[in-house]
Amino acid sequence: MAKAASPVRAWIGTVLFLFLAPGIVAGFVPWMITGWPWHPWGDGWTVVVAWVAVAAGVVILLHAFALFALNRGTPAPVAPTETLVVTGSYRYVRNPMYLAVLSIILGQALLFGSWGLVIYAVIVLAMVVAFVKGYEEPTLTETYGEQYTTYRRNVPGWWPRLTPWRG
Repeated sequence: MAKAASPVRAWIGTVLFLFLAPGIVAGFVPWMITGWPWHPWGDGWTVVVAWVAVAAGVVILLHAFALFALNRGTPAPVAPTETLVVTGSYRYVRNPMYLAVLSIILGQALLFGSWGLVIYAVIVLAMVVAFVKGYEEPTLTETYGEQYTTYRRNVPGWWPRLTPWRG
């Protein structure tokens, strides 16, 4: 296991990674695809649903990132936490950050009526699933052993539980 970072380094690393990873994937690239037009597509309900998806994604993403900093690490694979993060949104689903990013992208797709963003979201999902299956899950199993195996058995990866896991 990696040595835990100081609280200040954990927060700095977490904020930097937030801008470098989800900031680019859910912000910069969608802006490049759509230009974020001033006038949203669709009627009032479409706009409301789109903004709810974006806002919920942002809140969940920021909360999940903060959990890593509070556990003296970052979500970045190069500077992980010393302990497995299984609190907050992680009690409902194993991949809340990825789901939040997808919610932000799909909310923008709906807000701007962009099929390009829908296709981009599918590509992001495929890449994320490949990363989770090929790197993240094997690494977490190797690092945290039975603790991660138990967590994985009890908390779904992609479809949130209705009740929080209290393992």
